Amino acid sequence: MDTPRFTFDTLPTLIGQELGVSSWVTIDQDMINRFAETTGDRQWIHVDVERARRETPFGSTIAHGYLTLSLVAAMMEEIEAAPQGASMLINYGLDKLRFLSPVKAGSRVRLRTRLLSFDEKKPGQFLMRSAATVEIEGEDRPALAAETLLLYIQ
Repeated sequence: MDTPRFTFDTLPTLIGQELGVSSWVTIDQDMINRFAETTGDRQWIHVDVERARRETPFGSTIAHGYLTLSLVAAMMEEIEAAPQGASMLINYGLDKLRFLSPVKAGSRVRLRTRLLSFDEKKPGQFLMRSAATVEIEGEDRPALAAETLLLYIQ
């Protein structure tokens, strides 16, 4: 039997440590266009490839900040930071969200996360606070940094 990666008992001992790094995810123009259609945010810097190439300092379209942010949940799931025995996970919120660098169409991003706290809020409910950084392949500055709040129910 495999030893569980994280448990409700072991997570508090890992405060300050990295929980994991996700795989790279490509944010291509098709993904950007689909996000624009879904949200109604069709600002030209996201969807007008030719104009963005000509008129922006980026030389291409860029992903919506909220598109990049929306990928965090799936990348966190890939890292498998949930404690064994959790029956439910609820996205509880974000603190200190900052969009630090634009993500150009065609770029690859990944999540790096570090545990900040893991506290029992009430019996059987634990709040995990993590430092989440979405890195852009080949770039010095990340796309975003935030503190994610996840509520785990036993």
